[in-house]
Amino acid sequence: MSKINVIYWSGTGNTEMMANAIADGTKEAGNEVNVIHVGEATIDDANNCDVLVLGCSSMGDEVLEEGEMEPYMESIDGKIGGKKIALFGSYGWGDGRWMREWQERVEDNGAILLEDGLILNETPDDEGLAQCREFGKRL
Repeated sequence: MSKINVIYWSGTGNTEMMANAIADGTKEAGNEVNVIHVGEATIDDANNCDVLVLGCSSMGDEVLEEGEMEPYMESIDGKIGGKKIALFGSYGWGDGRWMREWQERVEDNGAILLEDGLILNETPDDEGLAQCREFGKRL
């Protein structure tokens, strides 16, 4: 059994829905999981787990949310070398550039990206939530 922390930011609730569905999948696979809003997350939450799952929707010109998620990422940059990480988020426009750049960032910090980030357009439907649960099971 692995300990998995899912840390997320959500503005409209879409990414929060994804976080909870991913957590459901990890539980179904027999893992311990904690779902934490980034505003309540600490550096220890990033370090004290076997797998760190980070979620954030695309904001502005396809960037991470700048009030809470970006500062959190800055706080763990340089401290996640060797950490197994998965990324997810929702978007309403663009082509997923924010996710590609985020993946590159965590890899540049020495983290082990378990798979390509999961992105869903707008509010997750039943199929999207099923994708999230399967994503969680694979972790």
